[in-house]
Amino acid sequence: MIAYLKGVLISKSPISVTVDVNGVGYEVFVPLSTFYELPDTGNSISFRIHTQHKEDTLKLFGFLTEEDKKIFEILISINKVGPKMALTILSGMSTSALLNAVNNNDVDRLSTIPGVGRKTSERLILELKDKLKNIETTEDRTSSSSTNGTMEDALSALINLGYKKPQAEMALKKVTSDSDSTTDLEYLIKASLNILS
Repeated sequence: MIAYLKGVLISKSPISVTVDVNGVGYEVFVPLSTFYELPDTGNSISFRIHTQHKEDTLKLFGFLTEEDKKIFEILISINKVGPKMALTILSGMSTSALLNAVNNNDVDRLSTIPGVGRKTSERLILELKDKLKNIETTEDRTSSSSTNGTMEDALSALINLGYKKPQAEMALKKVTSDSDSTTDLEYLIKASLNILS
């Protein structure tokens, strides 16, 4: 099983990245929290990897910290939470926000994540309480690189998080009409998520 990858970042999108390791390109699926912190393409990058091997498919899920990988693995160990939903949860809130929501029984906060309804939130809190108690919280990481993106990338990210296209477009229009920061992808996505939730 692949547990760690180090190579050159060839391409990146809000959903997945391609890493060149000695001439072999690996597709790695990432949450938005990881995407925000990626360097520009052409730079060296390393990921903590969770490998999913199912029948005839092999998928790699990548994280910049061991803590994020551990939380992802705890999430997918819960009944009815697959890798896609786990990535959505980690994309919808930071690691520390997730820990706070679980510790404070904040069902409403978890319910704002697309695809995570009230019943799922209640079940997540119940099952995560014991499993997350040994995870040390770290301060929210600030983006180490300025990530330039486009409206299309932001729209794609919002749609992949479970929002309908018209909703996502409306939120993006509101964000861009309120601010000049139309080229900052992280800002566009975060501000749109605030409006949508």
